Amino acid sequence: MDIIEIINKKRLGKILKREEIKYVIDNYLSGNVADYQMSSLLMAIVINGMTDNEIIELTKIMLNSGEKLDLSSLGTVVDKHSTGGVGDKTTMIIAPIVASCGVNVAKMSGRGLGHTGGTIDKLESIPGFQVNISTEDFLEQVKKIGMAVVSQTNNLVPADKKIYALRDVTGTVESIPLIASSIMSKKIASGANKLVIDVKVGKGALIKTIKDARKLAKLMIKIGKANGIEVVCLLTNMDIPLGCNIGNALEVREAIDVLTNKSRGNLADLCIELSSYMVSLGLNITYKEAKSMVIDNLYDGRAYEKFLEFVKWQHGSLEGLPKAKNTYKVKSTKEGYLTSIDALALGKLSMHLGAGRASLEDEIDYGAGIIVKKNIGDYINKDDVLMELYTNNEIDTKEISTEAFSIQKENTKEVKLIYEIMK
Repeated sequence: MDIIEIINKKRLGKILKREEIKYVIDNYLSGNVADYQMSSLLMAIVINGMTDNEIIELTKIMLNSGEKLDLSSLGTVVDKHSTGGVGDKTTMIIAPIVASCGVNVAKMSGRGLGHTGGTIDKLESIPGFQVNISTEDFLEQVKKIGMAVVSQTNNLVPADKKIYALRDVTGTVESIPLIASSIMSKKIASGANKLVIDVKVGKGALIKTIKDARKLAKLMIKIGKANGIEVVCLLTNMDIPLGCNIGNALEVREAIDVLTNKSRGNLADLCIELSSYMVSLGLNITYKEAKSMVIDNLYDGRAYEKFLEFVKWQHGSLEGLPKAKNTYKVKSTKEGYLTSIDALALGKLSMHLGAGRASLEDEIDYGAGIIVKKNIGDYINKDDVLMELYTNNEIDTKEISTEAFSIQKENTKEVKLIYEIMK
């Protein structure tokens, strides 16, 4: 076999055999296939797609490229994954809620991908927080407090780790076959029995349409069944940011606000829904019973107590969360009702402020980001503050566009949080 022949085959839209996929993955890991060659194949996949069988084979090959985590000693373990969005800090809220309900959450998370933030980057903005711990300590922590969130290890699905990093800087992130195989190879290798996936849909997500979201969800459910994992997918809105804060330490602060019942809105509502499905799967109870338990534990403080326990176990301190030295207010030049907020535009702006990576070498400014000061449906007066920008860079607010905020004379926009539940 030859890598050039395989690239050309996929470039022409032909189906790759299992042996050809394995050849590429094995040789890319060993260094015999170069980054530029893998980038070329990834782009051919983005353009021409893959069949379900090709995707299932790719997932299996990546899954078997390294070690697998054995969580059998923990009993039932429920995991959660988000396909990536702007302002998505749900893991920091959901995991403590679910663990406080008596369901084990043993989670491996990723770093920022393009304009979307990564849970690991957000947790690392907490001074002292350790995302790299041994497997033994990881298992022990889940046994003791019911939850742990760590970075994907080098030995767990190394093929995905290497390809994931390459996709981030080669414009090959937005591909259903690559998203499905990446998510499911990691989740299967991570050892959870049951999985809830938040499939983000809209401008600020990797998946832009309901049609593509359904396709991705069906595929991940199919891969899960083939590997004995029960999967539930929620298709959720990412046309607007999730919550108000975008940026690592800022999102930690907002997660705390939700857990201490100081913040309501789409973020809190979505976390309740995702947690309810996780608890329902984990305890084998109805969604209604699970939701009642979730709301009780959120409102009476048990979920926040679990969050504090989690941070302490992983050596973090909520004292001294990073703050950017510069704050800028961006004001409206129009009057009317706020009918939409462009999540993608704000995600890119947050990256520009220092909260994300444009390349693999970029360092994140943990204190940088945006706080959105208005909600959909609010009446906006001229000179009202639409958002506050936090950065250690010097910027000219005159160069900051307010086009991300759609302001109309009539309030006709209805925002739907969850489009569909798929099992």
